[in-house]
Amino acid sequence: MCGIVGYIGQQETVPILLDGLQRLEYRGYDSAGLAVISRGKLTLRRSEGKLRNLICLAHKSPLPSVVGLGHTRWATHGRPNEDNAHPHTNNKKTLAVVHNGIVENDRILHKELEADGYKFHSDTDTEVFAHLIDKYYTAKTPLETAVKKAVARVKGTFALGVVSQQEPGKLVAARRGSPLILGLGEKEFFLASDIPALLPYTRDVLFMYDDELAVLSNRGIKLMTAKGKPVKRKSTHITWNAIQAEKGGYKHFMLKEIYEQPQVVEDTLRGRVEGLGGEVVLGEAEMPDLFLKGLKRVFIVACGTSWHAGLVGKFLIESLAKVPTEVDFASEFRYRAPLADKNSLVVLISQSGETADTLAALREAKKLKARTLTICNVVGSTMTREAHETLYTHAGPEIGVASTKAFTAQLTALHLLALYLGRHRKALTPATAAAHMDRLRQVPRLIEDVIKMDKHIEEIAQKVFKHRDFLYLGRGINYPIALEGALKLKEISYIHAEGYPAGEMKHGPIALIDGRMPVVAIANNSSVLQKIMNNIEEVKSRNGSVLALVTKGNKEIRRRADWVIEVPALNESISPLITVIPLQLLAYHVAVLRGADVDQPRNLAKSVTVE
Repeated sequence: MCGIVGYIGQQETVPILLDGLQRLEYRGYDSAGLAVISRGKLTLRRSEGKLRNLICLAHKSPLPSVVGLGHTRWATHGRPNEDNAHPHTNNKKTLAVVHNGIVENDRILHKELEADGYKFHSDTDTEVFAHLIDKYYTAKTPLETAVKKAVARVKGTFALGVVSQQEPGKLVAARRGSPLILGLGEKEFFLASDIPALLPYTRDVLFMYDDELAVLSNRGIKLMTAKGKPVKRKSTHITWNAIQAEKGGYKHFMLKEIYEQPQVVEDTLRGRVEGLGGEVVLGEAEMPDLFLKGLKRVFIVACGTSWHAGLVGKFLIESLAKVPTEVDFASEFRYRAPLADKNSLVVLISQSGETADTLAALREAKKLKARTLTICNVVGSTMTREAHETLYTHAGPEIGVASTKAFTAQLTALHLLALYLGRHRKALTPATAAAHMDRLRQVPRLIEDVIKMDKHIEEIAQKVFKHRDFLYLGRGINYPIALEGALKLKEISYIHAEGYPAGEMKHGPIALIDGRMPVVAIANNSSVLQKIMNNIEEVKSRNGSVLALVTKGNKEIRRRADWVIEVPALNESISPLITVIPLQLLAYHVAVLRGADVDQPRNLAKSVTVE
């Protein structure tokens, strides 16, 4: 959940580490630190709060060095303060460790190490690594051997970076269940928990797999299994560039990413449509015909925003492919004894491909002999390697913690999957599939039309941003968009907001409606429009205020609602791709007006790699 950066080479290390950590700020953090070998000694700089505090420390007392580690921490064990900030050291302060993940048996190891005479100075589970490595690190034992012995004792997940003043010419890395990437340069090598940290320096990377170790030195990278067996792996060339991960003139990454959505949808569709009959070509996600013919059930498994995408996916797969579909929270899937089998397709949705709960669900699905397909944005991530098939979303790097463009890319991918299943299972005729694909091709232009209303949406935000509670209502395929709109508002503005199926309003939430609680109603033209209009009447009769999202030209709702956002006339099946855009913009402008940190909201992390 945190950020790791490591460097060994010939350049000054501290500026590279700080730059890399800045590029990982989007992951969320509450403290930061550095460990470098400077003038032959291990030296640390750590600080609570934002990265700028660490940068100030580094500037006050420069540390000349060509090897070191940096870390941004999101608290799981212990409060966010300097003592708990990474890196952590052994008692002699000769080696330092940075760690993402969670040590499940830390209390047992803690007691064992205390009995051996080690003293602990933090509340973190990570400090166990520092002392455990030290325990196995002798004059005749290389650092990588000590790390190998230490990680063999640990239960849990980790992405680990280790540096020692006794062997200043190397960095050691280890991974299990938490992402770690190695960067290849010219006589310099890098370590990072995510690709954006490496982009200014190299685009050639090696993805570490679970239970692997790596030794980085000026001579290169040695990759091996946890048992020490050498591993040979081709590097991957990343096509993103550093500019794609910058704000590009926008005030916030989130706003930039909202505006990028027309291109994202286009990129996700590109190369996946063949001929005039709506034929979908999924490339690396193609499935055997025999499996598709015998497919009995689809499970969609995800967390947060990706779960909302999955709810839309259920509507699409059931309507277009006629396959019964269930949607599960990843954190619940493996604990409820799901009835998945060899005739089931389990679709796992994750922007990062490293989400701990979703990854665990993937592994559970494979144990049940189900076929697994991941919808993911990150090439080479753990889920893309472990799933049977991968459907990439091609959204590019998403820096804002609150997901926007990754969500629309996921919706687009789910449309493609539903069409693919529908055609292969003969549930869709070529003409019907082609008509749906034509509508899908119009989405980038329609999103552009909605984005042009940004100023109008900002004006509405100025009228509602002081409210403390919101209710979002939607029906049918747009019920998940009500959930997503409410989630965006609460994530970045810290306003309490709830999404509901509109028909459920009278079964409880209606008790909350008064003049202090705006109701956001998704009321575009659809098969359930009259039902939504009835809900609006119920709100107005109780002195509630209504912000209605309506199809352009709907004068009846305009007369009843307090504020209106118009969207183009469109087919119901593609409407979630359009209706979510104004709700993203509304959340963004409300958060800005409230002075919130839009790109890095408190307590949230971009990639949740602990359960």
